[in-house]
Amino acid sequence: MSQEMDGKVKKVTGQVKEAAGILTGNEKLEQKGAAERAEGAVEESLGKARRKVGELVDAVAKAIKE
Repeated sequence: MSQEMDGKVKKVTGQVKEAAGILTGNEKLEQKGAAERAEGAVEESLGKARRKVGELVDAVAKAIKE
């Protein structure tokens, strides 16, 4: 799976844990979920950036060949 997708999965998992922590009054689970959500968001952003750079490199390579 790509870094972007891994980040999305981690972000959603964190959101679920955070919500479960809020609903059950479990602060530890809520905090763990918030941290996982934030980590997932960063990982997703890095994956998007990596994908965009790859697309740009491909476009430049294609333009050079033409």
